Amino acid sequence: MKKFQGKSVFGGIAIGRIFLVQKGEQQIKRVKIEDIAAEIARFEEARDTAIAQLGTLYEKAIKEVGKPNAAIFEVHQMMLEDEDYIDSVKNIISSQSVNAEYAVASTEDTFAKMFASMEDDYMKERAADIHDISERVIAILSGRVSLGEMADGNRIVVADDLAPSETVQMDKEKVQAFVTVKGSVNSHTAILARTMNIPALIATPVPLVGDIDGKLAIVDGFEGVIYIDPDDNVLAEKRARQEEEEQKKQLLLQLKGKENVTLDGKKVKLYANIGNTKDLALVLKNDAAGIGLFRSEFIYLESDTYPTEEEQFEIYKTVAMAMGGKKVIIRTLDIGADKQADYFNMDAEENPALGYRAIRICLTRPDIFKVQLRALFRASVYGNLAIMYPMITSLEEVHQIKSIVEEVKNELKAEGIRFGQIEQGIMIETPVAVMISDLLAKEVDFFSIGTNDLTQYSLAIDRQNTKLDAFYQPHHLGILRMIKTVVDNAHAAGIWAGICGELGADFDLVPLFLAMGVDELSVSPGNVLPLRKLIREFDVEKQKDEVLKRLLK
Repeated sequence: MKKFQGKSVFGGIAIGRIFLVQKGEQQIKRVKIEDIAAEIARFEEARDTAIAQLGTLYEKAIKEVGKPNAAIFEVHQMMLEDEDYIDSVKNIISSQSVNAEYAVASTEDTFAKMFASMEDDYMKERAADIHDISERVIAILSGRVSLGEMADGNRIVVADDLAPSETVQMDKEKVQAFVTVKGSVNSHTAILARTMNIPALIATPVPLVGDIDGKLAIVDGFEGVIYIDPDDNVLAEKRARQEEEEQKKQLLLQLKGKENVTLDGKKVKLYANIGNTKDLALVLKNDAAGIGLFRSEFIYLESDTYPTEEEQFEIYKTVAMAMGGKKVIIRTLDIGADKQADYFNMDAEENPALGYRAIRICLTRPDIFKVQLRALFRASVYGNLAIMYPMITSLEEVHQIKSIVEEVKNELKAEGIRFGQIEQGIMIETPVAVMISDLLAKEVDFFSIGTNDLTQYSLAIDRQNTKLDAFYQPHHLGILRMIKTVVDNAHAAGIWAGICGELGADFDLVPLFLAMGVDELSVSPGNVLPLRKLIREFDVEKQKDEVLKRLLK
């Protein structure tokens, strides 16, 4: 038995077999071959397998994210059928008597350089597609399994790290836990695990070697440990704990359909955070009152080019209709910092967290912003949509947003396109926004406090830097006082204030937030019912004074 200590980002016990994701560029060796015809046949077989895989992914993606977002898999199929690409690989094999892996890698290099050198932006972006299809064929030739090909369920995914583009093809029903060597509590892997309500570890020094693939493992999200080849005693102990947790979940299910109301009658909006339409089932399963944060940037991160208005419209429409009149708050594009999309062609920055991101991109590239706004307003007639804008630091930014919104609304009216009345709010994520929250409150319909970034900027700590974990204090008294200030200023202006960052699901702090008068908590779907239990057992009036003393320490 081997035991590795990591950092837990979501609790629970998972028992299953390891699915090892071996990442990074594949090291391709040039090997001289004797049977050219057999090698060409090997390439053709791998290409046919890749096309079949892409077809399966296309059908799966249509069901999960809609036809527009599935189109990339269809494009990749077409590229693998391109005669120039096929002829290049075959020619290299036959003229140089080399292995198919080397021929595919050489063709990839040639075609990628050709596309990258073109002036047309669309053609430039095809370089990434050439890389993807070639890597897929090479993986098949080398016998490497991809995330989309898990043979069975009860899998513990172990990787160096996982990007959004990699998890889109994953069969979530087969995944029991995530374990990564890198990552942070705010990484995509951590967010995905919390959304799926499964255990996950980051910063775990697991050796990513082939011999662990397929081995039985236990992930203990409570202790932050993964056991590989556990002995019988550990296996029995963890299975007992797993059964105990399952019983707790069953008890929580009795709270479905109940109100989120405290003992003294204060109602709290308890919403869910999601990244895409695939998460809707979890929102409904956990009985959230609405969606408090739809991370629309994942639409961009999971695409190889700018999502069109029609593509975005279909996604927002699907979410609005699925929620059946419940509130759906969509955060506008929050690309930048740790969330990069190559086709945005942004320059490298020494400090991206303080750089060109979120609303700053939208206001300086209004062509991109207006496409999203048009899609959002068009979708608003299909449900109860609201919009919130991230990374606001000034009144001027809010005024610019309003001006662009008016342009969009006037365009839609001129085209005879219907749209609904949409609540518009802003995220409070910087200390300066806190300081002028009394003024900002007069301009918007609601505040949503993004505690992840607020903590990062207030403490001057990069939340992705694991070396600073000891200094990262989300419970810092200064952070809590800022939240209280924002809530007070919101109420003074007659608007509501909520929390959509990780602190919203911090069970030690939720009583304090209730005492402060926070109106809404938006959390991962799996936290909705446990928080409902806490809310229904709390008496604000009786405990308010005692709880608020924490702010005066």
